[in-house]
Amino acid sequence: MANEELNYVPFTEDMIKTHTILVPTMLPMHFKMILAYLRTYGYNLELLETNGPNIAETGLKYVHNDTCYPAILVIGQFMDAISSGKYDTDKLALVQFQTGGGCRASNYISLLRKALKKAGYGHVPVISISLQGVEKHPGFKLDIKKFRGMMYGVLYGDLLMTLVNQTRTYEVEKGAAQKLADEWTEKLGTELGAGKVSYKDVKANYQRIIDSFAQIPVVKRPAVKVGVVGEIFVKYSPLGNNNLEQFLTDEGAEVVVPGLMDFILYCVYNFILDYKLYGRNFKMYLAGKIAFKYLNGKKNDQIKMLKADGRFEAPTPFEHTATLADGYLGLGTKMGEGWLLTSEMIELIESGCRNIVCTQPFGCLPNHICGKGMMKPIKEKNPDVNIVAIDYDASSSKVNQENRLKLMLSNARANLEAELAAKEAEEKKEPLLVS
Repeated sequence: MANEELNYVPFTEDMIKTHTILVPTMLPMHFKMILAYLRTYGYNLELLETNGPNIAETGLKYVHNDTCYPAILVIGQFMDAISSGKYDTDKLALVQFQTGGGCRASNYISLLRKALKKAGYGHVPVISISLQGVEKHPGFKLDIKKFRGMMYGVLYGDLLMTLVNQTRTYEVEKGAAQKLADEWTEKLGTELGAGKVSYKDVKANYQRIIDSFAQIPVVKRPAVKVGVVGEIFVKYSPLGNNNLEQFLTDEGAEVVVPGLMDFILYCVYNFILDYKLYGRNFKMYLAGKIAFKYLNGKKNDQIKMLKADGRFEAPTPFEHTATLADGYLGLGTKMGEGWLLTSEMIELIESGCRNIVCTQPFGCLPNHICGKGMMKPIKEKNPDVNIVAIDYDASSSKVNQENRLKLMLSNARANLEAELAAKEAEEKKEPLLVS
């Protein structure tokens, strides 16, 4: 029963041994490794990977169609699982990660609990996890040790995502890169699940992963590079963006997606900004500085290793990413993905990726401002940039989305051909004769 004072059903310590905890999908590789690690603490965690139009349809039975599209999908995925008859609902819990920002995403938890109550499952605990620690669940406490293990899952996931995207467009055997990534996901998840993984082991695995991807036979050819930015769920989730990465890859493009660690660093960095800009919460400022230095150092270790190896392109250091919004919008703009969304578009442009898909749920005010709203000033300063904004919603047509993406790709290919032709003409020029 719900705690009268808390106004929600807490996940208790007794439930650790009896309950199955369902987790919605977003980044399958990242999440599988994170869940494998958390299982070492006795949790029975299960990642939901269901997809298809029925997920959105189920979500719309319980929430209004004006609700944030990711919320519709997450709630739809949960309710689809609960109503499937697969689980004993008296021994079931749900977990939802959230940033607690000032947007519709802040209502995920209350909307989910309302949907559960409406369907007769109000007794099912919903574990809300956020950096702010808004709610308390005695049976699901994340301490520094747990965060460290989860961090390894994020770092591994980011590396695998980077290497897959830089390989699969050129692979001789189609599907080889993803197959290798899946094998590494299972292996690393098992290793994390065994516990007692040192950072030395993690760095050694980085090199093994890099070496294994470098062995995949590829045929290098000129290919359009397309960056993907936007609201965190539709940016990463194949369910949320209609398998955007796979679509772009099938069209012959090399996809570039900033890692999840960047978003985590953005959230932590905002604690520092809150104090610097507004004088808020000195304790969180100090904690934020420590956490930022630690996490940023771990990301930079991965970057240094990729650069030293030289066979793949390394991501941009976050301390540089944090400077790129200057001249476009202030760092106090931090609702939703805020200034990070603008910075990531500039980051992609600087790295040579001048074709960008900006994804957002329909009606997402923070991302329409920091994403679509920044397209004009970005193009004014970078006239050769090719950006398309794609809205995702339960009523949006996948065909229309793909047609707009194909138009963007058509322009990108024309630009690439012109660039290659100009380069070839330059190389063919006769050297000047000096008398």
